[in-house]
Amino acid sequence: MPFLDGPKGVIAVPQYVHGYSDKEKERLYDQAQTLADLLHTDIKFEPGSKVLEAGCGTGAQTVFLAPNNPEAHIISIDRSETSLAAARKRLTQKGITNVDFRLADIYGLDFEKDSFDHIFVCFVLEHLEDPLKALDELRRVLKPGGLITAIEGDHGSFYCHPESAQANKAVDCLIEIQARMGGNACIGRQLFPLLTQAHFADVSVTPKMVYVDDAKPALVDGFSKKTFIAMVEGVKEQALDLNLIDETTWQKGITDLYRATQKEGTFCYTFFKGRGLKA
Repeated sequence: MPFLDGPKGVIAVPQYVHGYSDKEKERLYDQAQTLADLLHTDIKFEPGSKVLEAGCGTGAQTVFLAPNNPEAHIISIDRSETSLAAARKRLTQKGITNVDFRLADIYGLDFEKDSFDHIFVCFVLEHLEDPLKALDELRRVLKPGGLITAIEGDHGSFYCHPESAQANKAVDCLIEIQARMGGNACIGRQLFPLLTQAHFADVSVTPKMVYVDDAKPALVDGFSKKTFIAMVEGVKEQALDLNLIDETTWQKGITDLYRATQKEGTFCYTFFKGRGLKA
């Protein structure tokens, strides 16, 4: 599995399947903006609480998490200094001041046991070779009675109309490439057993479905086109280089995905929001 060299004192880490381009940064921001109401509405922390956001990336979720909880102190960590720099810049531009960013390894956090009142982790476990190990470490730094909120997608939940075997094949390429890099693009369906195996108590998981049709133009643009199809398009070269698909099938698949964004077309995808307590 491919690795990136980390800075001195930080272990090497698996590559992020979607890459670190400016285009990917914008895709993440578009995704967060589109899904903010669906994913963030009920995430509220008590005033004065200490919150760990694990795997904040470029701050795409942080820009919603922090303003929604202005009296909480949030520490947002990531393995990429480049991503952290982008996150700091974005929050500074928005005047958000209740967040501290730190370079950190999710498998070995430099925090004392029982340090945080809440933990928030979103679209991170899917990229980890050992998500259970990460959850064990997150539980270690959570205070007794503290709450973890974990949000993940599940690419296997996707379907569209008109149905297309080629479109499904293109999506399957993304799932396979992520698996080869040590991740799991279908991890959403595993949130309940993962949180349970990590010894969180009172675990609950809620499906958050995104359904898109022509009557929802904001979702057609923000989710179907700028989030999902853009994510699939981003692995084209890898898919072709690995001989997972031929050029003709790929192009037909992408064309059919866009066809499902047109009049009388539909998209459907499910996210999963899991919660658990440290007993």
